[in-house]
Amino acid sequence: MSRFWSDIVHTLTPYVPGEQPKVSNLIKLNTNENPFGPSPKVLDALKAETNEALRLYPDPNASDLKSAIAQYYNIEESNVFVGNGSDEVLAHTFAGLLKQDKPLLFPDISYSFYPVYCGLYEITPKTIPLNDQLEINLDDYHTDNGGIIFPNPNAPTGQLLNLSAITKLLERNTESVVVIDEAYIDFGGESAISLVNQFPNLLVIQTFSKSRSLAGLRVGFAVGDKALIDGLERIKNSFNSYPLDQLAIHGAVAAMEDQAYFEQCCHTIIATRNKLTQQLTELGFEVLPSATNFVFAKHTHENAEKIAAQLRENSIIVRHFKQERIKNFLRITIGTEDECEALVNALKQILTK
Repeated sequence: MSRFWSDIVHTLTPYVPGEQPKVSNLIKLNTNENPFGPSPKVLDALKAETNEALRLYPDPNASDLKSAIAQYYNIEESNVFVGNGSDEVLAHTFAGLLKQDKPLLFPDISYSFYPVYCGLYEITPKTIPLNDQLEINLDDYHTDNGGIIFPNPNAPTGQLLNLSAITKLLERNTESVVVIDEAYIDFGGESAISLVNQFPNLLVIQTFSKSRSLAGLRVGFAVGDKALIDGLERIKNSFNSYPLDQLAIHGAVAAMEDQAYFEQCCHTIIATRNKLTQQLTELGFEVLPSATNFVFAKHTHENAEKIAAQLRENSIIVRHFKQERIKNFLRITIGTEDECEALVNALKQILTK
């Protein structure tokens, strides 16, 4: 600690990102990265922009990217906000829309950055427990609040809410902002972006890190009513007018335009997820229904932390959480078919010892 810190620094418990080991020959199934590289069109776009023009500032409005997103979802460009990864978009959302007098509601088991942002922006949180099946029950959110946020599908559980349940929530919760964090929506869900024009208090946030294979470029976006987007723009331009660099803008545009590659990757990951779910079940795991690029599983009688440690000894890393309700679960990213096969073979050896 430092005596030169501002008071708030002493109160913060920072977010801990998934491990990024600097070790070769690891099968890395711990941070939900896409096992497939970016579209070749993305790489071509990045090469085309790697020239002397990098001495110039990028477009502060990232208009080309906003236009590409708007065309894809058949919305207006004024309904789109972009930022340096969905985490920055979330941060601006907490600061600009969710800092209210009443508490912010979110699940007790969810994205662990939410309580961090509450601490940073001095927002009062109120966590809503998942049910016994580790599902979000939106009926539990029918209470006084200054805002609601949850991932759909949820993370780290991977379970999906349908649009009818979300619509019912929006119909009865009209006086505060509802934020749906759709980092994994492309792996089996239907985006709530289709509801934005019906509900002026709805904000949907997505990322290019997962289904678009661009975690290294840091691109995220939000879609919502123009008034919500204007609020985010005011926050962004009071913080950093140039959150997206030239390469990120053009790479993300190319990713949006290559629909065939995007769909192929998603379909392959879904098929591999289904196969892995069956294999894990046969090995004695209980696997929660997943609409993401990961599975959340616990073994019927083996300790999750012990399994994770033994997998590491086999050069395979998965994510283990220490929260009481989920400490017996492992979150396993869907890798390539070969990586998942190596995982299953390692588990067979571990579980038969």
